[in-house]
Amino acid sequence: MLTHFIGGLPVAVGKAFPVHDPVTGALARQVHEADPEIVDRAVRAAREAARDWAALPVGERAGWMRRLAEGIEARFDDLVAAEIADTGKPLDQTRTLDIPRGIANFRAFADIAAQRPDDAFHLSGLLSYTVRRPLGVVAVIVPWNLPFLLMTWKLAPALVAGNTVVVKPSEQTPGSAAVFAEICADAGLPPGVVNIIFGYGSAGQLLVEHPGVDAVTFTGSTRTGSAIMRTVADRVTPISFELGGKNAGVIFEDCDLDRAVEGTVKSVFTNGGQVCLCTERLYVHRSIFEEFCARLAVRAQEIEPQPMISAEHREKVLSYYALARSEGAKVLTGGSVPVFGDHRDSGYFVEPTVVTGLSEWSRFNREEIFGPVCHVAPFDSEAEAIDLANGSDYGLAATVWTTSLDRAHRVAQRLEAGLVWVNTWYLRDLRTPFGGVKLSGIGREGGTRSLDFYSEPTTITIKLEQPDA
Repeated sequence: MLTHFIGGLPVAVGKAFPVHDPVTGALARQVHEADPEIVDRAVRAAREAARDWAALPVGERAGWMRRLAEGIEARFDDLVAAEIADTGKPLDQTRTLDIPRGIANFRAFADIAAQRPDDAFHLSGLLSYTVRRPLGVVAVIVPWNLPFLLMTWKLAPALVAGNTVVVKPSEQTPGSAAVFAEICADAGLPPGVVNIIFGYGSAGQLLVEHPGVDAVTFTGSTRTGSAIMRTVADRVTPISFELGGKNAGVIFEDCDLDRAVEGTVKSVFTNGGQVCLCTERLYVHRSIFEEFCARLAVRAQEIEPQPMISAEHREKVLSYYALARSEGAKVLTGGSVPVFGDHRDSGYFVEPTVVTGLSEWSRFNREEIFGPVCHVAPFDSEAEAIDLANGSDYGLAATVWTTSLDRAHRVAQRLEAGLVWVNTWYLRDLRTPFGGVKLSGIGREGGTRSLDFYSEPTTITIKLEQPDA
C-alpha cells in the first residue's frame, strides 16, 4: 500500500484505489487516495516549510539538489522497478532514459542556479538591480507517460529557486514518486519542502483550488490544462503548462532516407507513441512518398508492441483506428490488437499502425491520439510542406529531414512549434527552453527559463548622491 508523504512523514490515510500492470492487466498495487483534509494538510506543511527553505542561500539549496541526485543513484534499481511496474516500459528505456534524466535534472538545475548572475544597471546617479524571490508553494501535477522524468524536471528548478512543493502524480503511475519520497526522507530534506499526495483528478482539482497554492505547473492534456486555468483565474495564479500535441514530421526528397525512416520509427513509436513529442502527422515529398511509406510500414511490423497505460487508453486508441477506417483511410499496417499467446494477451496492447489517404480536416488528423500511430501524406513543394505542418491547433514539436543546410534553417524557423529537430528526434539540452505554442501550452521551462517561472524579480533602485565638489 502506497502512502502519502507530508511534512517528511508517510501518511496512511484515505480509501485505497488500485493500480494495474499494463503488461498483464493484473493488480499491481493499492494506493491511498487524498481527500480534502489530506490536500489541506499537504499544502499547510509546504507553507510552514516555505520561509526557512526560501531563506537558505542558493548554494545550500543547490547542495540539497545534488544530495537528492545521489539518493536517486543509490535507489536506481528500485526506481527502475517502480517505473516498469506502473508503465510497462522496456527495461532498457527505463535504465538509460527515465531514471538517468531524473539524476541529470537535479544536477543540471543545481549548477544553473548556483552560477546564475543577478542583473545590475548603472545610470548617472542611479543603481538598479534585481533580486529574485520564490513564488511560495508550487503545485506540481505530473502525467503518466514519463512520470519520474517529468516530476524531477519540475521539482528540481522549483526547489532550487526556493519554493516548497506539493506533488500529485498520475493515479496510474504513483510508484516512482513513492520511492522518491523515501529518498527525500533518507537524505534528511527538511520536512514539508517536498510533499506527495496520491489520487485521481479530483485530488488534483482540490490542490489547484487551494488558496495556499501560489503557482501551478502541469503536464498533460489540453482539456485538463484549460480546466486548471479556469480554476486559478480568479486568483491570477502563475501557471506553466506543457499540453497536448499533434506533431508533424517533414521528410524532403534530399533526405538520407535510411536515417529518415529510422528516425521516424523512433519519433512515432517510442513508448507506444505515449510521448508528448511523438510524431502523429508525416508529410513526405511525393517523389519518395511510396518508398518511404513502404519502408515505414515494414519497420512498424518489426517493432515490439508496447502496452498502453490502461484499458481505457487502449480503447481510446482503438477507437481512432476505427475512426481512420470510417473516414476512408488506407491502413498500411496495424490497426488492431496483437496476439502474443501468453500473459500479454490480458494487457493493454495495440498494434503499431501506419495509415494514409485522409483529409487534413479529418478528425483523425486534427485530434491528438497518443498512441503508436501516424498518418502519412505527400507534398509537392517546400511552401506546401510548411503550410501542412502548421495546419494544426497544436504546436509542440516538429521534425525535419533534409541534407540541405539552407533548407534546414529556412524551414525550421517557419514551423509553428516550440521545438524543431533536424535529422534527429528527442535530443534535449536541459539549458534550452521547452514548451509549446497554440493548444500545446503556455510558458517555457528549461535552463534559466525554469528559474524565471519559479521565482519573481524585484527591482531595487537606489539614487546615488553626488559628492560635494
